[in-house]
Amino acid sequence: MKENKNKSNLDFRVMSFFFKIRDKFNPPIEKIRKASIKKGDTVLDYGCGSGSYTIVGAEEIGPNGKIFAADIHPLALNKVRKRAEKKSFNNIETIQTECYTGLNDESIDVVICFDVIHDTQNRNDILKEFHRVLKSKSILSFDDHHMTEDETIDFITSEGIFELSEKKDKQYNFIKI
Repeated sequence: MKENKNKSNLDFRVMSFFFKIRDKFNPPIEKIRKASIKKGDTVLDYGCGSGSYTIVGAEEIGPNGKIFAADIHPLALNKVRKRAEKKSFNNIETIQTECYTGLNDESIDVVICFDVIHDTQNRNDILKEFHRVLKSKSILSFDDHHMTEDETIDFITSEGIFELSEKKDKQYNFIKI
């Protein structure tokens, strides 16, 4: 058991290193802006990893907004907390989860889900959780470079609970219906 945990921790650290490189070439603010996040919004960053989008999102929503950083890995959440503390952000809260967030129904303005779904076992349950927490007519901003455009649109719209609103490069914004 400990061997798997150590491997998992090592995997997370390696992934975090590559995210730093990715962020130099593809600044997270670009995806945050494509997600139509506004000042004062309440946002769920699902699969937040080391917090690249969480930190930039927290800046974008300002002190009157709130961003929930959700991830399965405790090291990810520790990293997000440290980064938030370093910037003196009080508008970030972490959630450790594989699916259910514990957030109130219809409490979220925007869910961002970038490069996560391909690596999950319970993707339909996660999609239903997004629908549950999103306010009416709110946005699910989705990008997963492991999925084709057709796979992405089919997956998100197949349950009849989201419809495609707009595509911005390879990032898709869906509206809760």
